[in-house]
This record gives sequence, C-alpha cells and structure tokens, in this order.
Amino acid sequence: MPISAVSSAPLIPAPAPRIADLEIKDAQLIFGAIWTDLMTEVGRENLRFPKEIILLGGAPGAGKGTNTGFIAQARGLTCEPIVISALLDTPEAKRLKDGGNMVGDREVIGLLLRRLLRPEFRDGVILDGFPRTKVQVECLKLLVDRMHGLRREFYSTPLSIHFRQPTVHIMVLFVDEKTSVDRQLYRGRVVKAHNEEARRTGIGELQEERTTDFDPALAQRRYRVFKEQTWGALQELKELFHYHFVNAQGTIEEVEQNIRHELDYQSTLELDPRTVDRLRSIPVASEIIIHARQELVRRLDGYELEHPDVFSKVATFIEKKMMPIVLRHAISGVALVNAEDPAFDDPLALAILIDVFSERGYHAVVDLHRIEVPEHFDLQTGAIRCRVKKVYRIQVRFPGSEIRRG
Repeated sequence: MPISAVSSAPLIPAPAPRIADLEIKDAQLIFGAIWTDLMTEVGRENLRFPKEIILLGGAPGAGKGTNTGFIAQARGLTCEPIVISALLDTPEAKRLKDGGNMVGDREVIGLLLRRLLRPEFRDGVILDGFPRTKVQVECLKLLVDRMHGLRREFYSTPLSIHFRQPTVHIMVLFVDEKTSVDRQLYRGRVVKAHNEEARRTGIGELQEERTTDFDPALAQRRYRVFKEQTWGALQELKELFHYHFVNAQGTIEEVEQNIRHELDYQSTLELDPRTVDRLRSIPVASEIIIHARQELVRRLDGYELEHPDVFSKVATFIEKKMMPIVLRHAISGVALVNAEDPAFDDPLALAILIDVFSERGYHAVVDLHRIEVPEHFDLQTGAIRCRVKKVYRIQVRFPGSEIRRG
C-alpha cells in the first residue's frame, strides 16, 4: 500500500471512558488496597463482618435519627448505629485532616470497614448515611462479594459460624422537599431555644447549630443535593438487596407503622440455605392463617353434622358453666375456669371447646392437671390408695374493657 494512502486515512480518536467506568475502576482500586491492608492487619480468618447490614438513608429532616432506635429494636439489634458523619469526627479521621488530607471515599471506606470488624457488630448494624457516592456504592458491592467468598471458603470449617449468609437492607425514609425544609428549620428553632436556655441557666448541654437549619435556601439546597447524589446511589442498589421505601411524611407513630410493615417476616431470605432446608417442612404463620377462618367454619359445621351430641354438650357447658365466669372478668379480659366434666376426656370435646371460643372471638387454652386424691388408708400396712382426678384448667382471653381513670 502506498505511503500516501496510509497518511491520508482519517484518524479516529479512542472513545473517552465513561464516568461510570471510571467510578468502578476507582472503587476497585480503593477497595483492593484497603482489603489487602485489612488482611495484613487482622488475618483473613478474622475478617468477620456483620451478618446484617441496614443502610439507612433519607432526605434531611426525614427522621433517620428519630427512627434509628425503633428500626434497631424491630431487627433485634442492641449495638449503636454507625453514623458516617460522626465517624468522620473520630480520632482516626481527625489525624487524616490534621495531616492536610481530605476525607474522601478512600478514607471513608477504610474507616468504615475497620469499624465493622468490631465484635459488637457481628450480628448486625445500622449504617446511617452510607453510601453517599457512586464509588461507595461500588465498594459496598465489592464488600458483599468478598463476604460471600469468605463464607464459601470457611463453609465446612469450625470457623463457619463467623462467616454467615450476609443480609443487606436498604431503608430509605422519604419526605418531599417542603416537608424536609420545614423540618430542618423547625429543628433549628428548637435547638436555638434549647441552647439559649442552657446558656442562661447553665443546665443542659449545648446542641449543634447547623447553618442549614436557619437558612431556607441552604435547607432547600441540602435536600436537592440528597436527591441528586445520595438518592441515585441508593437506587443503584435496589435490584441487589432488600429495598424498603418508607413514607416518612406522617407522625412518628405512622412512620413506625410504615417501618414495621416494611420489615415484616422474611427470615427465609436471610437464613443460611442449610437452615432453610431444615425448616422447610414447618410453615410460617402467615401461610397457615390465610385459610384459617374457612377451616374453622368447616370444622364447626362438621361437628354439628357428624358429632351433634358432643357438640351440644360442649356448647351447653360453655353457655351455662363458663360464660357467667367470663362475664365477671369482662374488665380484665382474662378468665380461668376449672372443669372436671368427664366429657372432656374425649379429645374431640376439647377441640370443639377451643374452636367454639375462637369462632366467637376469644382465645382459649386448655391445660390438663392430674391430681392424686386419697381414697383408702390401710391401717395394717399403712398403704394409701389414691384415685387420679383430672382437672381441665381453661384460660379464656379476650379484649378487656378500657376504663377511663382520673
């Protein structure tokens, strides 16, 4: 080919790398370096991260601090949450800042991973304010991948209990812009009044006064930064982990109810597969109650059609013997009845009794007690002959009367 032909060919510039690709590459470099340091510091067998990680995000004023305790209680966590903003005020972070270094993604990930290795977080932890950037999102993905790898590595070893199936929840408390701004400004007024009173009386500790809590424009800007940065970061994880979008607009009680609804029973998604296999034959409560009412109706109709005599005796006993006692305990909502009727020696009669109370809106429990009653004393041998008396102790519970006092 002539040289002129080569020189005249148009030059095609290489495509510029996409921002997302650069962020993934940055995350891989950051995470890889930190992970190598951790293995050197503590050893691979001691890279024991929390079984459950709850990522708590939300707009300014959404109530993360207010609801953290309730979320921890709902998940059975007793450890304090890790608040990323507070983590950046730790001695480790201050040493970085005093050395003239910025606390960026690399430093946040390093501080966080070392904190997660603390024993108090082994069962679970709430992360308040993480992740906030795309690089932190990618680092979280890498962490979960490494946790799965450690679990596979130690699966059949004595250390397997320390490397359980990781569970990640993303909980986003959402409020609209107006609510966010109003709550930020209200918080500013409350804090200012508290601090003025503390300075005047010398009682109480001063609380942090955030500049954004006193300026509507700055409060609005905080909300928009959340929507543009943190919101997008959390949305990227939606397809990977358990995602809970909570309407946080209402009262504390309403928000708690929304949180409880989002965190309803789902342990099958969190248990180790071996544990799931072991428990597979035992139904969860939500499954057995779906048709419970229909089954109860079917049984009661069956008693009337197939065992009318036993059904009649039990219904009469409840009406004549038990209901007068139940009525006397209408305020407390708990009645205890002892029965010695031989009709209850038939298990069917006990089943009918429980079903009748269930159909009427009560909760009945029957406990059988066997009591030895002396019948004969032999004067010559001193032997005592006893008979066994069966006593059926029936506890009936129902919503008691609410009496207004005071």
